[in-house]
Amino acid sequence: MKVALYARYSSDNQRDASIEDQLRLCRLHAEKQGWTVVDSYTDRAISGASLLRPGLQELISDAMRGKFVVVLAEAMDRLSRDQEDIAGLFKRMAFSGVRMVTLSEGDVTHLHVGLKGTMNALFLKDLADKTRRGLRGRVEDGKSGGGLCFGYDVVKQFASNGEPIRGNRTINEAEAVVVRRIFADYLAGKSSRAIAFELNKEGAPGPQGAEWGPSTIHGNPKRGVGILNNELYVGRLVWNRLRYLKDPDTGKRVSRLNPESEWVIQEVPEMRIINQEVWDSVKARQQSLAYETSEPGENALNKRRRPKHLFAGLVKCGRCGGGYMMISKDLLGCATSRNKGTCDNRLNIRRDALEASVLSGLRTHLMEPELFKEFCDEFTREVNRLRMERGAGLTAMRDELPRIDRELDKLMKLILASDDIDASKRVMKQMKELETRKEDLEKALAEAVEPPPLLHPNMAEIYRQRISTLYESLQSEDGKAEAAEVFRTLVDQVTLVPTEDELAIVLRGDLAALLRFAANKKNPDVLSEAGALGALLSQESLVAGTGFEPVTFRL
Repeated sequence: MKVALYARYSSDNQRDASIEDQLRLCRLHAEKQGWTVVDSYTDRAISGASLLRPGLQELISDAMRGKFVVVLAEAMDRLSRDQEDIAGLFKRMAFSGVRMVTLSEGDVTHLHVGLKGTMNALFLKDLADKTRRGLRGRVEDGKSGGGLCFGYDVVKQFASNGEPIRGNRTINEAEAVVVRRIFADYLAGKSSRAIAFELNKEGAPGPQGAEWGPSTIHGNPKRGVGILNNELYVGRLVWNRLRYLKDPDTGKRVSRLNPESEWVIQEVPEMRIINQEVWDSVKARQQSLAYETSEPGENALNKRRRPKHLFAGLVKCGRCGGGYMMISKDLLGCATSRNKGTCDNRLNIRRDALEASVLSGLRTHLMEPELFKEFCDEFTREVNRLRMERGAGLTAMRDELPRIDRELDKLMKLILASDDIDASKRVMKQMKELETRKEDLEKALAEAVEPPPLLHPNMAEIYRQRISTLYESLQSEDGKAEAAEVFRTLVDQVTLVPTEDELAIVLRGDLAALLRFAANKKNPDVLSEAGALGALLSQESLVAGTGFEPVTFRL
């Protein structure tokens, strides 16, 4: 009986030893049952309210491959505390023929999934409510409700019994000087971007030691985020302005604005850094400049259908790694250089020129008859060879198993029919070797992945038709949106590298791998490195210009 162990603990405050304790108890149980532990999976300091955990995802993947037939954990809440997730996990394991067993519940059944899943979800809700009650009491005493903002330090104190006293903080005078400067510069007419530029140029560290950006300064007045909107600077502590929910699809926390009636406001004059007159003047200037932003979904611009550009979100700066943003209607520029001033790449590029350059180059070189036929023929031949070798190897192992069983039966009959002790010992040694070989084969087959089907020999023509259709769709307004989505699955990143007064285009993704092969078409051995498929689908980059001359832009 092959069994996999799973262990998890929730927060950084818990110990790594918790993982080892869970695994040790599970191993002892497996030994008592006579089970063979084939692997163990762990997640450290990760909440059980989401299935998006690397250890658990690896366990699910291996279960689908038949690597084991039992999952053993200390309790169901180690696997998941979410009702939907534990039910989904149970369904996946059942589909794969894998039993779920815990030390607390025993064999997990539908009844456990329903009842314990509900109890675990209620436990999380109750824990959250208790935590919020404790934080509210702390805020009403004038102490911090959690988190640390720029301009203050945490005061570490301990009670007579050795327990830490939480929530106290004091003004950090060095950071307070920066806060006062930001307010003064803003009232003097400087923009948040200009203030960020100056602070970064002088090397002034921002919140948590990061660089200053415009949004760090102007933030969102309605949500109370950003240096200019932090009411603690005028001695007013506001708690419960926002609530946080976990996105069920991504597992990430997202914030929502609570009704103002639910806010908890406490006066803490000893925490004041900015005088009231300066604060009121800043609020007046913010309103005059219309910095007030709407909640997600309330922005009137969101009601308009805005086109999604082909490379939106994919264009990166080759100097700092930051994103390129629209700095005017048609012009793209480095966001870090524009907003923070910490990148010296000031070269811009027209969005339509970038798209036209890349599309034209791809079409020219990917549609070149000799190239794509040579590529497809070589690629198809190499991939099919590797897949046939893998398939033949698996077939040979499967065929060997029944032969071993027949040999074992013959040797067993020889032992039963022989009275010669020495001969029996020799036969027993052969049987042991065969049994070891059988175990190795079964393990290899259990872990092996079936090779994909062979590629069609007419791949060159299929390839040509699809590239042609994709390019034509990108030129048509009717099919552009759908074709752009397909195209974006093949291009992971478009990096613009400044070289003197020009920008070179660098592609990353599957299409880059195609072009990389195109550049090495005289040396098809490029396919023999880690496997033909890996060579095609690797995340290698190609500077457009090696087998694909880019259009460069002088500014």
